[in-house]
Parts: sequence; C-alpha cells; structure tokens
Amino acid sequence: MKKITFLFFALMVVFVQSQVVQTNDTILYDYIKIEGDSIFQSSIPLNEVYVFGPLKFESKEARMRYYILRRKTLKVYPYAKMAAERLVVLNDSLNKITKNSKKRKYTREVHKKIEEEFSEKLKKLTRTEGQILIKLINRQTGDTAFGLVKELRNGWRAFWYNNTAKVFKISIKEEYHPESTHEDYLIEDILQRAFSEGRLKEQPSVLNYNYTALINKWLPKKSEK
Repeated sequence: MKKITFLFFALMVVFVQSQVVQTNDTILYDYIKIEGDSIFQSSIPLNEVYVFGPLKFESKEARMRYYILRRKTLKVYPYAKMAAERLVVLNDSLNKITKNSKKRKYTREVHKKIEEEFSEKLKKLTRTEGQILIKLINRQTGDTAFGLVKELRNGWRAFWYNNTAKVFKISIKEEYHPESTHEDYLIEDILQRAFSEGRLKEQPSVLNYNYTALINKWLPKKSEK
C-alpha cells in the first residue's frame, strides 16, 4: 500500500508541477427570446442546461456498481481539476523564467508546497480511485499521466513510473474515452449530474466529445453492460 500511495503522490506532484444506466435526459434551449412593445426583439445567450431524469438500473448489482463509481469519481475529481489548474500556472511561470537553474529552484519550491498540502490526502486513495484519477487527468489536461511525466521530467522516469504502476494494475497511460468506453461514459454522467447539482465546480474538459451525443449513443443499448 505504501508503494501505491507513493505512486499517486509522485504523479500528482508532476501534474501540479509541470450495468446499464438509463436516464431521461433532455436539453433546454440555449437562449431566451424577449418580446416587448418595440419592434425589435433581443435574445440572451445561455449556457447549455441538462435536465436529468431518474436513474434506472437493470439489477441491484448494477445499481451498486454505479454508486460505488460515483463515490470514487466525486472523491478524485477535485484532484484532477487542481492538477489542470496548477499545470497552467506552472507552465506560465516557467515560460517567464529564462535561467534553467531558476526553473529547477522554482519547481522544487512547488514540489515542497504540494507535498505539504496534499500528501496525507493522496495516501488515502485506493487503487481504483487512482485509476479514475488518471483518466480524469487526461480529461482535464488532454494528456496522459505518462505524457505529463515524460514532458516535465524525462522519458526514463516516465517508463519507471509506468512499470511500477503495472505491478498494482494501474496504467498511467490510460486515456478517457466516454464515447467508446462505457465506464468512462458513466463517469461523465456522474460528473455532469454533480455539476448540475452544484456538488462539484465544473472545469470544462479539453477533450473533444459531446455529452448529448454520448447519451444518444449509450442509452439505446439497454442490453450492453
């Protein structure tokens, strides 16, 4: 377990440095038309809003799997969001530093602050929570954990991290594909519902997919698990 938590922490340091579920979801119009006495009419653009129907499950087991996945997703999403935010800040700061020695010093300072802030929390992550986190890192940054390690550190360290992760059945090359992987779609559904309910603060994904299209793709396949 110590090796697992070390791996999670090492990954997060790099990031900040550098069953079938059926819904009756609908989409509201993205504007409101205002009509008055004037011959002119105006429109107010609105963000796309989803109206979620109740969840339906094929079995008690499917229900249990979904709620376990939801608990884990809600737990690790803030770390993925934080990683994306810190990565942007780090890159902006490093671009302003010209000397390599000062860049290394700045990176060490960030490392220390992150360790003090998140070390104890990350030690509590389970294996499956770590794998979900890695997927969500890809959702928020557009890169895999392996790619981020390789870019911000070096190829050998990325190779070492990946092979260490394999021992615990965790791949840091894992990508997020809600359009082709059912579990990823469920994770996206969990996130969208949490955003709508205000349980999580939304940070748009940098990946190119459309949630409406995902609903249309997955819901009709009632026999698919």
